[in-house]
Amino acid sequence: MSNPHVLVVDDQADIRALIKDILSDESYGVTVAANAVEARQAREERKFDLVLLDIWMPDTDGITLLREWSEEDDLSCPVVIMSGHGTVDTAVEATRLGAFDFVEKPLSLAKLLRTVEAALESAGTQARTARRLLPSLLAPVGRSRLMKGLRERVQQYARHDGSVLMSGESGTGRGAFARYMHALSKRADEPLTSLTSASVTEANFEEQLLGSEHDGEVIAGAFERASGGTLVIDELSDLNQAAQRLLVGVLEDGHFTRIGGTSAVKVDARIVATVAADYEARIESGELRRDLVAHLSELALRIPPLREYAEDIPELLAYYVDKLVDSESLTFRRFSVAAQNRLRNYPWPDNVRELKNLVRRLLLSGISEDIRLEEVEAEITAATPVDEPLVKQDLLALPLREAREQFERAYLQQQLVLCHGKVGQLAKRVGMERTHLYRKLRSLGVDFKSVGTDD
Repeated sequence: MSNPHVLVVDDQADIRALIKDILSDESYGVTVAANAVEARQAREERKFDLVLLDIWMPDTDGITLLREWSEEDDLSCPVVIMSGHGTVDTAVEATRLGAFDFVEKPLSLAKLLRTVEAALESAGTQARTARRLLPSLLAPVGRSRLMKGLRERVQQYARHDGSVLMSGESGTGRGAFARYMHALSKRADEPLTSLTSASVTEANFEEQLLGSEHDGEVIAGAFERASGGTLVIDELSDLNQAAQRLLVGVLEDGHFTRIGGTSAVKVDARIVATVAADYEARIESGELRRDLVAHLSELALRIPPLREYAEDIPELLAYYVDKLVDSESLTFRRFSVAAQNRLRNYPWPDNVRELKNLVRRLLLSGISEDIRLEEVEAEITAATPVDEPLVKQDLLALPLREAREQFERAYLQQQLVLCHGKVGQLAKRVGMERTHLYRKLRSLGVDFKSVGTDD
C-alpha cells in the first residue's frame, strides 16, 4: 500500500517548503500549491488523502475554495485549515463545510504531525468535527503569562460541570471565555444558550426562564433551551429581584415547572453567569442576592481588564484587523510600531470591545496602508471622561501639568476615603504638612468635608 499523499496549499513559499520537508521526512507524499488555481489543477491530476489549506491567500481565500469543493461534492479527503488567526465566523463556516481541524501559525512540528495523523486515521468520518475545530479558533488571543494562565484555568474548569461565575469589567470578553469553555467541555455538541439579563422584565421573567405550555403547545424557556448544554446568564446584577428569587429556587430544587404546566422538568444545563467586577459592592447594596451568587460560584473566574495585559495589544490589533477584513470586507491596514506602542500605554476604559471598535474605525477611515501615530491620537483624544477612575484615564494625552493634577486629585481622593475623611490622618499617611495639605486639597477641588469630619 502506498504512503498517504498530502496537498499543501499556501501562498508563502517558506511555509510550503517547511511543511513539505517535515512531511517528506515522515514518508508522506507531498504536492504543494501556491494558490487556488494550482490547488484546483493538482486535484484534477491526482487523488489526495489530505489537504492542508491556508485561509489567507491573495486570489481566492481558503474558505471560498473549501466552499467550492463542498458545493461540488468534491471533498473526498479530510481538509485541515491553517491560519495565524482564526475567527468565530471562520470556524463555524469551515466546520459547516466539512473541515476536519485547525492548526495555528507559526506551525508547531508536533501539533502538525498529530493533526495530520488524526486526519488520515479519520478519513471519511466527520464526527465531532465542531468539537475538534472550534476550541482552537475560539481561544482568546494573547501570549502574555496572564492570558496563558487564564486559558489554562478555563481548560481546567471545562472538564468539570459546576456552575461558573465570571467577573470582570464591561467589554473584557467574558462572553468569549464562556463560549471557549463550552467548546472545550463534554457538553460542546449540545446547545449554548445566552440569556441577556437586561431583557428579563417583571412582566416576562417567568416565561423567559421557565417557558410555558398551553393546549399541548410548549414554548421552551432558557433552562429548557439549554438542556444538555450551557446556559450563559449575561450581567447577573441586571436581573430584577423577582427573577433572582426565581432563579435561586430553581437552582436549589434542580427542577422547574413551565407556566401552565403540571410536570416537573429537570434542570440539565451548566450555568455560566457573568457579573460586574464590583459585584461584592452590589451584594452589599442589596442589588444582587448573596445566595444567588453562592449558587453560581462553585467555580469563579476573574477576567482581567485589558490594561493588565497590555503586552498583548499588538497581537490583538493584528487579530482584529484580520477578523474585520475577513468578516466585514474592510480594507487591510497595518499599525505602525509607534501606533502600537501608543496603544500599549492607553488605559482602554472599555477594554477589548473598545479596541475592536477602534480598529474598525481606523480601517474605515484611512487611505494609506499604514495606520500612523497621528491617526491613533486623533481617535483616542478625549476618549476617557475625567470622572473615570485614575487607572482608566489616558494621562499620556494630557499636558504634564494637567496629568499631574489629575493624578494628585485621584490619589488624594482615594487616600481620603481610606482615612474616613480625616485630614489629620491623611497628612500622616501621605507625608505632608497639614497646612500645606489643606491648600493642596482646595487647589485641586477635593471636597474633604463631604467625605467625613476632621479629627
